[in-house]
Amino acid sequence: MEDGLGFTQEISAVNGCPGIPLAPCPPSRICQLPHSGQCRPLKDSKGLESRMGRVTQGVLLADMRCGRLQSPAAEDLLFKVMWTPLYLIFIVTINTYLTNGYEGSGYSPLEDDEDIYARNRYTNTDSPSPWCSPIKVKHGHATCTSPYGSYYKNVKGTRCHISCQKGYELHGAAHVICQTDKRWSGKFACKQKRCPSLTMQMHGGFKCLDGAYFNSRCEFYCSPGYQLKGDRVITCMDNKAWSGKPATCADLEPPRIQCPSVKEKVAEPNKLTARIFWDTPEGRDTADGILTDVVLKGLPPGSDFPEGEHKIQYTVFDRAENKASCRFTVKVRVRRCVKLNAPENGYIKCSGAGDNYGATCDYFCVGGYELQGSPARVCQFNSEWSGTEPTCSFMNINVAIRNAAEFLDQFYEKRRLLIVSTPTAADLYYRLQVGMLQQAQCGLDLRHVTVVELFGVYPKYIGRIGRRLLPPVLGLQIRLLLRIPQNKFQVVIVDKHGVDKERYAFPVTNQDLFALIDTFPLRKDEMKFQAEAGINKRDCTLGYHTIPPADFSLKLVALNQRLANTQNHSYSYK
Repeated sequence: MEDGLGFTQEISAVNGCPGIPLAPCPPSRICQLPHSGQCRPLKDSKGLESRMGRVTQGVLLADMRCGRLQSPAAEDLLFKVMWTPLYLIFIVTINTYLTNGYEGSGYSPLEDDEDIYARNRYTNTDSPSPWCSPIKVKHGHATCTSPYGSYYKNVKGTRCHISCQKGYELHGAAHVICQTDKRWSGKFACKQKRCPSLTMQMHGGFKCLDGAYFNSRCEFYCSPGYQLKGDRVITCMDNKAWSGKPATCADLEPPRIQCPSVKEKVAEPNKLTARIFWDTPEGRDTADGILTDVVLKGLPPGSDFPEGEHKIQYTVFDRAENKASCRFTVKVRVRRCVKLNAPENGYIKCSGAGDNYGATCDYFCVGGYELQGSPARVCQFNSEWSGTEPTCSFMNINVAIRNAAEFLDQFYEKRRLLIVSTPTAADLYYRLQVGMLQQAQCGLDLRHVTVVELFGVYPKYIGRIGRRLLPPVLGLQIRLLLRIPQNKFQVVIVDKHGVDKERYAFPVTNQDLFALIDTFPLRKDEMKFQAEAGINKRDCTLGYHTIPPADFSLKLVALNQRLANTQNHSYSYK
């Protein structure tokens, strides 16, 4: 019907636009409010399309137009104001229900025009009405077959096969059917495939792009000092397995150790060794830090190293039994002088090696010879000997001295004196003693013994040393100084310090004499030096038993008896 302005109003029962002016639609189409004024084909009660607005089968099919909206009349204003909000709420509710579906239906919101066109197709009364909500499979797709053909995807009886994309797996029903309750027969979802979780490696870790899900790439790394064993990068594959075995971290890096530099030192004075110190090195490992448990091969620091080169090695192990070693050399050098030779008629005794820096060489002369020159020489740092080279000359004894003390000083620390005093050269004790001493000259020289003979009684005195005669006054002073009786036979032994060590009132055998002298302190040192120099290898044992002990005893007894029978004999024996 036409309003006062000339616009056509649609009949509510026919066009579904109750009392609201509609915009004009082309012939054979009707205005459809629910679709915002869209025009749709006009059909009669049997689904036949009307033509040119004519009435078909008792239904008025007019030339429908959507007219312009007019201001409502005053009497309708109140009605429209009251019902319009309720109408809008109803429309929004229906739209929300159709859009979001209902719980468990499997319906998903429309995302393209396919569903819109599908709805338009279902408006044909000859076509099956939509029943279940359209299927949308996230990360997958559905392959459906319908009793009405593949064109209808969600009508009753439609069967759909659910499949997932690569990297996703199906959870739920693989086949669903649209049921009479407008619900699909099962629930389904495509979820991303997941590989087994990786465990954190000792001394290392890993980084993943997308956790343990399909196509996630994980890269392993190790802490400093550890090396990766296995695949560095693995990927989660479609079969829910990693592309390789998880890598492990192993301490394959050996530790580090640094030894001291070469140690070189000159041997200490009068020694062939040098005491050398150094700091024990420490091992360092990237994984284990500082390592102090080191193994030494060689002499430890602070030892006395002999002359030459010495290899020192240190070895260190880390917790993984990786090892490292370092080596250095200790050199000990001995400064040496030219080798000294013993003088003629003498011998030499040196400390150390005899020619090393600090060595001291002492010179000695055999009996009857006197050392001329330096008695001792020292090898100096400049490899030169101190002093001058000595010689052994026959001892020059000054017999012209009239003072006994001065005479004896000539022998101080040089010779021992064996003084044989007798009242007359015809004395049997004297002759027996001198006879034995003549056979023991070698032993006397070895022991640095000089024999002094004193003869006579007051006022006639005479003495001799070897073949040199002593002045009578000197012989008398010697007897007085040493308190030797002039009318008795007596043997006095004086050591190198001028000390009266022993006296004999009768002849003494060479064996007893030498045994006594060998107990003197200086003589012990002499024997040690002579043994090292090989001097005592001389055959001086003949002087020990020049007269067999049995024969000597018999002669001594006979001599005592003869002297006892002599009336004018003035000796007393003890």
